[in-house]
Amino acid sequence: MSAFDFNQYVLKRQVLALGGKFRIYAPGEKLVLYIEQKLFKIREDIRVYSDESKAQEVLTIKARQIVDFSAAYDVVDSATGQKVGAMRRKGLASILRDEWDVLDVNDKVLGKLTEDSMGLALLRRFLSNLVPQNYDLLLGATRVADFKQNFNPFTYALNVDFSMDTAHQLDRRLGLAAAILLAAIEGRQQ
Repeated sequence: MSAFDFNQYVLKRQVLALGGKFRIYAPGEKLVLYIEQKLFKIREDIRVYSDESKAQEVLTIKARQIVDFSAAYDVVDSATGQKVGAMRRKGLASILRDEWDVLDVNDKVLGKLTEDSMGLALLRRFLSNLVPQNYDLLLGATRVADFKQNFNPFTYALNVDFSMDTAHQLDRRLGLAAAILLAAIEGRQQ
């Protein structure tokens, strides 16, 4: 079974790591992906590996520009070199409530990733990690993924649920890249 064949995952950020290090687990606490953010890069450069040995890179997530206020991040399958899609942060809209565009390989908007509610989003900005984040990923009007942060002020864990996407409209590689970006980019703001 591939790392991208599951409906549910848990993404955990490594505490006290130099740079961003994350692990994605499938049900049963099975490690399926290991992620590292490159240190001291002018543009964001995130590498996704099949395990902690880093012998097999499976995805690359790279920012197109230096400033990430409204940055777009290309998601590339490392084995084929083919772009899977992209995520673009909506800079001004994200000041009050985090919002991202989900883009296809030609940068056409497929859907959006939004924080659950304006009221809770504003509370999070003032109470930091006391109010867990919750995001919905929509393709058109159809919710295809849910991203819920566990309440724990000491560690970061994000539950990723694709079970409502029974037709597999969303490429899981792009969906997990969205989760990684939430943990790496939005998580850095807290």
